[in-house]
Amino acid sequence: MQLLLDLVQIIGSLYITLVLLRFILQVCRADFYNPISQFIVKATNPLLIPLRRVIPSIRGLDSASLVLALLLQIILVLVINQIPLGHLGEIFGQVLAAALIQLLNAVVQLYTWALIIIVIISWVAPGSYHPGAQLLAQITEPLLAPIRRILPPMGGLDLSPMVLMLVLFVIGGALSGRYG
Repeated sequence: MQLLLDLVQIIGSLYITLVLLRFILQVCRADFYNPISQFIVKATNPLLIPLRRVIPSIRGLDSASLVLALLLQIILVLVINQIPLGHLGEIFGQVLAAALIQLLNAVVQLYTWALIIIVIISWVAPGSYHPGAQLLAQITEPLLAPIRRILPPMGGLDLSPMVLMLVLFVIGGALSGRYG
């Protein structure tokens, strides 16, 4: 039974990450012709297209993808914690809070890994034109640009990924309750 729950959690978390990535790609105005972007669009369309008929976009943002991510995360919390639906009314606030925290944590983890990969690529293959490297650069640039304006490159080194990584670690720690 535990193996099945672990498998559901892994697959569910991966799909939720794809849905969150789709939202992030739209917010960052990433290249949707990138092969990886195309994969994300095709993987998330079966659930997003019907939801878009009911949930309109707000200020040009795909709110349906956020709602889908939240609904999937709530379902995942219910399944993983084996909460019967009859008790959902009593603890819905707790389930919703747990789902929101897990979604925020997923975004923090996504950006943390994206930064780590970008830093490694900058050491190994600077200026790489790989579709994955381009996509990671496109989603991290909106967060790195304000830091670069405050903290310019020092001696040819761009320290903005390190600063952003520290901010992400603090946010991740706060979400996990380490600083509370």
